[in-house]
Amino acid sequence: MGTSPEHAHWMTLFLCGDVMTGRGIDQLLPHPSAPRLHESYVRSALQYVRLAELANGPVSKPVEFAYIWGDALAELERLAPDVQIINLETAISTSDAYLPKGINYRMHPKNIPALSVARIHCAVLANNHVLDWGEGGLAETLETLARVGIRTAGAGMDLKAATAPAVLPVGDKGRVLVFAFGTGSSGIPRDWAAGVSHAGVARLEDLSPATVRQIGERVRKVKRVGDLVVASLHWGGNWGYQIPTQHTAFAHGLIDEADVDIVHGHSSHHVLAIEVYRQRPILYGCGDFLNDYEGIEGYESYRGDLGLMYFPRMDVASGTLIRLDMTPTRLKQLRVNRASQEEAQWLAAVLNREGRRFRTGAAVNEDNRLTLLW
Repeated sequence: MGTSPEHAHWMTLFLCGDVMTGRGIDQLLPHPSAPRLHESYVRSALQYVRLAELANGPVSKPVEFAYIWGDALAELERLAPDVQIINLETAISTSDAYLPKGINYRMHPKNIPALSVARIHCAVLANNHVLDWGEGGLAETLETLARVGIRTAGAGMDLKAATAPAVLPVGDKGRVLVFAFGTGSSGIPRDWAAGVSHAGVARLEDLSPATVRQIGERVRKVKRVGDLVVASLHWGGNWGYQIPTQHTAFAHGLIDEADVDIVHGHSSHHVLAIEVYRQRPILYGCGDFLNDYEGIEGYESYRGDLGLMYFPRMDVASGTLIRLDMTPTRLKQLRVNRASQEEAQWLAAVLNREGRRFRTGAAVNEDNRLTLLW
């Protein structure tokens, strides 16, 4: 995470939605977990590979670790963001102690190069799949990520660890602090909440002003001059464009009262509206970035196969947004690909339609990348 003098006044971040490297993705990689699943209809993770292949052609297995990132790696190289943050919606574990919850994601720990190859700096874990394989699976996830230098936020072996921020130093520019939380509306069970003496996620009981104040107290204990604060939130359902009024009020509260500079929302399987509030970006739902849903029917009108790479450029001194560029992506053959011109225009139309209430929109550039208008 280096820097250069001429850019010392701003930072560029990479943010995206859910990254699911378990199940079908894990089966493609060099060290797949045992494929047995405990779902009501699908008993083998290999079935998800077969569905993708039926939809878009065969994939030669095993793939190289970089394969799943596809065209995203060139974009990350081109834009060279100071910090790269994902929501990792997968346990990294060899545990067989699955929780009977219907769907369980895990990636084999030996496949961890699939994350490090993309130079991920922070994996947010406050979501509804990180405990799919129990507390033992969470412990192994934390240990595996730490071993390759990927910081974590939003889950831990006790409440203090789960609510602590990931601290990401950026040369002489300052630091990025990532606080991560999840809500019951995203499917996180109440008993997954971390406690004083037991492991779990940083689960918010509500989105009240009191919760905003509690987060603000945590932020102010660690925030220094020159720090940017990201609040990463796993909230809301998977489908639908409606943004609950309590989400908007909570996001505004985090900016007004908790010294948060970027609100990074996820859980939705498709892209949601963007707001710029007091010159700070609120990404209400980033959509899925990597999953094994290819070939599964249902909800096609939402185009869940399309996603965005978000690159907010932030003024370090003021914590405000200078520019937000976005690279449209499409999942095909279980990897991230650059979207076509038509697909980029479709995503821009969504951002324009859904952003109207927030007075935001998107322009399509000549290279089929998007720039936020506000």
